[in-house]
Amino acid sequence: MNSTLHIEIVQRQHSCLDRNELLRNVKKVTVDGLITSGMTMRSFNNSLLNEHVESIMFSEFNNEEGKVIDFKTVNVRYYVYRLNVEGQQTEVMDGGDGEDDELSAASHWILPSVDFHGLWENLIYDSTIKENLLSFVETTILFSDCKVNTNIISWNRVVLLHGPPGTGKTSLCKALAQKLAIRLGHRFTHGELIEINSHSLFSKWFSESGKLVLKMFTKIQEYIEDPQALVCVLIDEVESLTHARQSALAGTEPSDSLRVVNAVLTQIDQIRRYPNVLILTTSNITAAIDLAFVDRADIKQYIGLPSVHAIYKIYQSCILELKRTGIVTSIDNIVPFKYLQLPRTEHDNTMAFQLSMQLFSIARQSEGLSGRTLRKIPFLAHAYYIQVPQVSLEDFINAMHKAVIKQLSDRKDFS
Repeated sequence: MNSTLHIEIVQRQHSCLDRNELLRNVKKVTVDGLITSGMTMRSFNNSLLNEHVESIMFSEFNNEEGKVIDFKTVNVRYYVYRLNVEGQQTEVMDGGDGEDDELSAASHWILPSVDFHGLWENLIYDSTIKENLLSFVETTILFSDCKVNTNIISWNRVVLLHGPPGTGKTSLCKALAQKLAIRLGHRFTHGELIEINSHSLFSKWFSESGKLVLKMFTKIQEYIEDPQALVCVLIDEVESLTHARQSALAGTEPSDSLRVVNAVLTQIDQIRRYPNVLILTTSNITAAIDLAFVDRADIKQYIGLPSVHAIYKIYQSCILELKRTGIVTSIDNIVPFKYLQLPRTEHDNTMAFQLSMQLFSIARQSEGLSGRTLRKIPFLAHAYYIQVPQVSLEDFINAMHKAVIKQLSDRKDFS
């Protein structure tokens, strides 16, 4: 079976170029050029594309990153879209306490959004979780289109990502919503991402929290009823809304918590019949989540701390970004991780290979750090040990080593 090559084309905001004409020019570039998996093009030997296209990204799942693509052996899918530049909007609603108070109930984005551009590609995991999530949504749409009887085969369009803090669970949910808005552009005119502010839904007034949950989902319902919109509802730290009911029944939690859990479960059951909605949830404390909610989740995926392989790729992506912006100056590139695993050859004496081995050593030293912390290391390395506009790759990697040592020392002191 041929693999699928996804070509995502970001059209400039001012461009009015016909889609077919744009694709015709894109195909010229891809046929004539050397294209590798994971590659992003931002400049072209084509004046029309330079005028109308911001970037073209090539991705081929289940394939080796950096591998040259043979267009004769892949199925090609093109996606043309513009990024929404409005950014985050705040959804407010009546606090329900009889006063004029309004509370920030949710954050709202129209997708694809400039806020999440490139996020999916820069989330690095050891498992195939990203591919699995996309396949999950494709299957939900297929089953809905074929009118599969949900009384016989059940699915709820609910994803639960759980694991320690800082491992990218929330970012993955946002990136998934963005990617779906792009990949399903032939079916939906746009996407809507609604991130519920769980903590704001707990009223200081007795018995109001359950009502606030109902109000929130009533607002979400307005978006879902537009069949042209793909609606992704994100509930971060879902345990705050779906705290185990056993605690409330045992008297260790207020009865209001019981109302909130019941309200959330009821609303999920009601909106699951819509084919254009996906509920994305995250949790750091899965033991606190009500089992009835866990049972409704179609995917329950653990997101752990990154392995040495993932850490190396994270650091590599950070260095590539700093080289792109001109902060790190070097003709040498960090070599892909796979080459470090091969038997040694005479090429191992090159500066690029030696620097890559040094970065690999730093990655091993960084085991146990979260993805959030790892992506701060390059910034801290520059802030503490560089402090000049431009730096060589060798000096920057040495600074990263010092930054990791300091981070580990600070963590030890804190604990």
